Amino acid sequence: MTTVESRAGSKHLSARTLDGVRALLRFEGLALMTVALLLYVRVGGSFSQLALLFLAPDSSMLFYLFGARVGAAGYNAAHSTLGPLTLAAFSIAAAQPSTLPFALIWLAHIGFDRTLGYGLKHASDFRDTHLGRIGK
Repeated sequence: MTTVESRAGSKHLSARTLDGVRALLRFEGLALMTVALLLYVRVGGSFSQLALLFLAPDSSMLFYLFGARVGAAGYNAAHSTLGPLTLAAFSIAAAQPSTLPFALIWLAHIGFDRTLGYGLKHASDFRDTHLGRIGK
């Protein structure tokens, strides 16, 4: 059985344990995407706006033109739930409902990526994510 050393360096986790955690995180991404899309429909978001903006966070991959460290930071900034949750909180607190659909599209995109296994990036390589390595 394959083992992976933890960051503390003293514990080993089995591949089966890691796969279970990854599966849970991917399912969590599916739930995030589903709820965000349901809320988007509920607030009256348009399909054309959703189609136009759904992949917009992926433009953050352009940060990789400046190297892996900058690329990972830029990608992670666009793919962390902190940005869209802050935008949603602003929309509600400031009574600016016109910005809420953007936050929901952004959250749906993040959930979609996580469902597919695309996680936040490590500076070591684009394929190294918090959900494991992408590809073989």
